[in-house]
Amino acid sequence: MVTLPDLSSRELQAICMVAECGSFVAAALTLNISQPALTRTVQRVEKAVGVELFHRSTRRVETTAAGQEFVSLANRVLADLRIVFENMREISDEQRGRSIVSAVMSVAYTQLPGIVARYRESRPRIELQIREGVHGTVLDDVRSGVADMGITYVDEVPDEFSVVSLGREAFHVVMPRHHPLSAEAGVTLEQLAPYALVSLPREAQTRRLIDSYASIAAVPLRHAVTVSQFATVMQCVWAGVGIAIVPGGAVPAALSADLVARPLVKPALSQAIGVVFLKERGLTPSASGFLAQLRSDWVQVVPPARARRGGV
Repeated sequence: MVTLPDLSSRELQAICMVAECGSFVAAALTLNISQPALTRTVQRVEKAVGVELFHRSTRRVETTAAGQEFVSLANRVLADLRIVFENMREISDEQRGRSIVSAVMSVAYTQLPGIVARYRESRPRIELQIREGVHGTVLDDVRSGVADMGITYVDEVPDEFSVVSLGREAFHVVMPRHHPLSAEAGVTLEQLAPYALVSLPREAQTRRLIDSYASIAAVPLRHAVTVSQFATVMQCVWAGVGIAIVPGGAVPAALSADLVARPLVKPALSQAIGVVFLKERGLTPSASGFLAQLRSDWVQVVPPARARRGGV
């Protein structure tokens, strides 16, 4: 095994500058060091590599063939170091890097796209990867390290997670404009019983909460159609397949799709939503920046008054 010489970047810069200037005097002035100090540095490097790098004369310093090879290598090493340190600074300043965010489907479909857009306006070189799924999938993504953080419901999460609260979301019922329940100021679980529901899978946190309260109230809900994507829920409601119970954050999307939203009352259900990440694993600078953007831009959705009474 070949033993590599122990050389510093300062020594490499000194050799490259002497070769470029062809003079110890000029190189010393450029490097802002004394000529004797530069001479000692060159001698130290030559001793370390075991070859003569320069031919000295009274008029000019000429680089030897071995010296030219060494200078080429030194320039490449210094260039690579500059790139690496620049990248490190950019990552530290949140200008480069990658962050993976796992989010429950309602968030990924509603507020998250706008927040991502605003985050990337100031950090266009950071790659963001968004994963969407149900509550359990989000926790698994963060726990396994697949995601830096998760956006999910945080009323009950394991102690291994740190939690940053974003607020609470009340549940609403979305339906086509001319649905019989659209004239109501609020909709109860009992009123939902006769109607077909478009629902998320059983393992979704929102579905489990709704089913739990329906069971306590002895109200048989009709989960007529189950879909795996939140956007599909809205499309099915718009097409008249059924109505849906959704978190409050989805209300603006429902209204923009020409649907009607009414608050769910008796019981008035809500869930705390927030950001989770592992206590034992710190956030990267880019992930910390995205968390700050989330906290700054998160909107507590309050449906307009006209959406709670007969109009849209």
